[in-house]
Amino acid sequence: MKQENVTRPLPAGWRVYRRQSWLAAQQLLVDERAAIDRHVRELDRSAEDLAPLDREIAQDAMDDPAVNRLMTITGVNLAVAAGIVAAIADISRFSSPQKLVSYFGLNPRVRQSGLGAAHHGRISKIGRSHARAMLVEAAWAAAKAPGPLHAFFVRIRARRGHQIAAVAVARKLTVLCWHLLKKGEDYLWARPALVGNKTRAMQLQAGHPQQKGNWRGPAYAYNIQSLRDCEMLIAAQAEQSYNGSCHNGNRGGQNPGRGRLSSAGQHRQSGDACSRCVTLRHEVARARQP
Repeated sequence: MKQENVTRPLPAGWRVYRRQSWLAAQQLLVDERAAIDRHVRELDRSAEDLAPLDREIAQDAMDDPAVNRLMTITGVNLAVAAGIVAAIADISRFSSPQKLVSYFGLNPRVRQSGLGAAHHGRISKIGRSHARAMLVEAAWAAAKAPGPLHAFFVRIRARRGHQIAAVAVARKLTVLCWHLLKKGEDYLWARPALVGNKTRAMQLQAGHPQQKGNWRGPAYAYNIQSLRDCEMLIAAQAEQSYNGSCHNGNRGGQNPGRGRLSSAGQHRQSGDACSRCVTLRHEVARARQP
């Protein structure tokens, strides 16, 4: 096959993104270029069909307190929060978080014969498969950000590997969602500036006009580097506190060694991080004021 030595311009109808510009600059065979052009046009057509659906989801989710509450969890965006709420419907249907875990098919299979020992296997995958897939994707995102969920992922990954650790974090997210919806509370270690940025993205997706000028919207605090750094620091402190509590729990009640926090010290560190988190929320709220 004859190979192209010149860069072809972007075909009409392409959305000029950085990745598409890079793709157009590559030297490819004629048939490969034609196949890629067909696939990209198909992706653009699908994106145009999905745009009104995304707008309708954002419009319905703006006034839903359950969706806004789940979006306070790091790694959970609008699509995941709306999908989970749609799958759960009324949280009162589930009397315990284990019921919700089973509903999503994230509970392990149990094999037991008579009075013998029970053997736990892979997850059952019986239930809402779409919600389960979204929770796993959210687990991968939460595992990359500092916080207790990242510490939990690293601890499971060291023993079982990446895939099992991601599913374990998805199960942890399911339990967390149950508690937040049941108690009507936001995530304790929420990052206020990041939550504000998610809220503003949801508003723009719903069709709200862009605000220009001196007016400060909910995403203004996310542009302040010092506030973002403070959020990351508090999340890292929460992760250290979680690691310390897990370490002492595995010591079987022994006295903590030299250089390690005692149980009271861990609670004090967690309380200090929580108070800093509350202070940070006030700083973010103050930054939004003109």
